[in-house]
Amino acid sequence: MRNQSGHLFILTGASPNTNWLRRRVALDEKGFILTGRDLPLAIDPDRNPPWPLSRPPLMLESSLPGVFAVGDVRAGSVKRVASAVGEGATSVTMVHQALAEL
Repeated sequence: MRNQSGHLFILTGASPNTNWLRRRVALDEKGFILTGRDLPLAIDPDRNPPWPLSRPPLMLESSLPGVFAVGDVRAGSVKRVASAVGEGATSVTMVHQALAEL
């Protein structure tokens, strides 16, 4: 028996599973987590929590200070594994920065 399909491409991350986060962190209209500079522009107090600190959010920080989002679940991500890995590595520095504020 011969395989009839010549190519297969699997796309994951196209639909975020973030309904459980609604009202906890700011999400865009498609359900992706808003982070960094996208937060001040997109926060709707009726739909999403406001940014509570006087400093602006860090690049990968969600609307909940000290909580970071990386990879496919983040609004504006490029939806590639290599990018998600890089964002994860970058977020470690931001976590340390957020912890230093405590």
